[in-house]
Amino acid sequence: MKAQLYEVNHTTTYHYHSPVTVSHHLLRVSPRRLPRQFRLSHAIETDPVAATTSLRTDYFGNDVTFATIEGAHRRLRVTSRSRVAIGPAFIPDPSETPEWESVRGLCRSDRSSTALEAVEFAFASPVVPLGSDFADYAAPSFPRRRSILEAALDLTSRIHAEIQFDATATTVSTPVREVLEKRRGVCQDFAHLELACLRSLGLPARYVSGYLETIPPPGQPRLVGADASHAWVSIFCPGMGWIDLDPTNNCLPSMRHITAAWGRDYTDVSPIRGVLLGSGEHTLSVAVDVAPLGVMQVSPSAG
Repeated sequence: MKAQLYEVNHTTTYHYHSPVTVSHHLLRVSPRRLPRQFRLSHAIETDPVAATTSLRTDYFGNDVTFATIEGAHRRLRVTSRSRVAIGPAFIPDPSETPEWESVRGLCRSDRSSTALEAVEFAFASPVVPLGSDFADYAAPSFPRRRSILEAALDLTSRIHAEIQFDATATTVSTPVREVLEKRRGVCQDFAHLELACLRSLGLPARYVSGYLETIPPPGQPRLVGADASHAWVSIFCPGMGWIDLDPTNNCLPSMRHITAAWGRDYTDVSPIRGVLLGSGEHTLSVAVDVAPLGVMQVSPSAG
């Protein structure tokens, strides 16, 4: 398989207003190993150096690093460095996917392990509610007997066209209904809105976090550190598995999207979460660099 090779550097820096004596952090910044995504190397560095670290896998299969920082410090820098090779995604002909009503019905009646795993993503989650307002917004994309991928692509396109990307309009705590009302937000909001719409119709859909290679305007150099962590959604299609959709960019993710984690919504996959003893006030800066390194040949065993 030919795959695009990337080097991904993700640096998060906290500046505390007064000294912190000890802090504990959960880090979900390691790219997942997937059939078409090959994690060739990964390392996490902290400054100050962590007193202890441990690795575990969470409920959704994401790698989670637990780190403890001891000793008074007013700044914490966490850097994740990865090399990942991404192969092309399988994208079925939308017209050949099952009708969306049959997918909803199957997820309600099928008791196979695959369907049971999928249906967990059909319910409300901590920041993605269900409601008739979301179902009504989705309805024009989901007429009777339309194939699920055709319908989901139409919804993705509408969200992309009708919601304005605005980095100042929302925060991580902005309710999804406010995003629908004001029609502004960032990739996290686009993803949460599409999840609310799909789940309000009874369809399983999950939140995916990761990275996206950005391409500079023609004639402009690529800016190191200008990339950002990204979010998109994935819908369940019986017989075909999960299919990714990116409403922020109105595309089907393939070789430029790097998956780090997935869950019900952002609260399940936030890159860094922690508790600390000391200053509760801080400023935060994040820099992500996704550098393409060329195309390489990989075998399935490399993942």
